[in-house]
Amino acid sequence: MITSPHNEKLKLIRKLRSRRERERSGLFCAEGEDLVDAAAAAGWEAELLLRAGEDVEPELLASVSALGSGSRVIGVYRRRHSEPGGELCVYLEGVRDPGNVGAIIRSAHAFADGPVVIGPGCADPFGPKAVRAAMGSTFARPPARAALADLAGAAIALDARAPAALADVELAPPVILCVGGERRGLAASVAASARRARIPMRPGGPESLNAAMAATVALYELGNRMTRHA
Repeated sequence: MITSPHNEKLKLIRKLRSRRERERSGLFCAEGEDLVDAAAAAGWEAELLLRAGEDVEPELLASVSALGSGSRVIGVYRRRHSEPGGELCVYLEGVRDPGNVGAIIRSAHAFADGPVVIGPGCADPFGPKAVRAAMGSTFARPPARAALADLAGAAIALDARAPAALADVELAPPVILCVGGERRGLAASVAASARRARIPMRPGGPESLNAAMAATVALYELGNRMTRHA
């Protein structure tokens, strides 16, 4: 039973709050019984697993939690990446909110057969908030790393100002759904190489959706269309 806050295992978990340390070590944390169970179900073996009241005093485990929720269990895992591909995948650029990145990983797991490809300027998909928002999909379908130019398929860029509605855009798989940050959007070079499409909204509604909501709606629409035309 760990009883000292200076224990090396607790020090490691504290260090992994830092993106730089996660990238340097190739490790990340998952907090909570549901995520640890999801990792085990997906065949991921923990490098380190600490359970409150069994391996460590509960207050000490809570003190190293990055989520401030007093986690009952924290697992440390080695980062993995999927290979890009699939009939439908997502390319992210400049999505800085880790909750949005994690939620999009979860939505892609639900509606697409390809992974989320993390482009430049995005939050770390293996950060604690992103892993939590993905709710286990990080383990079932890890994110990929690639440049958009290296992905095979037709790129569709979500743009609230685009003249064409997503439902009216003709497509044939493979399809790459491109999603940018909510303020800056996609880089001009990305937008120029993709077909732009918007998600229509009711009159008087908001001008746009946040990145995770927009990606989820678009994935549902594209996934259904591709299934119908298969």
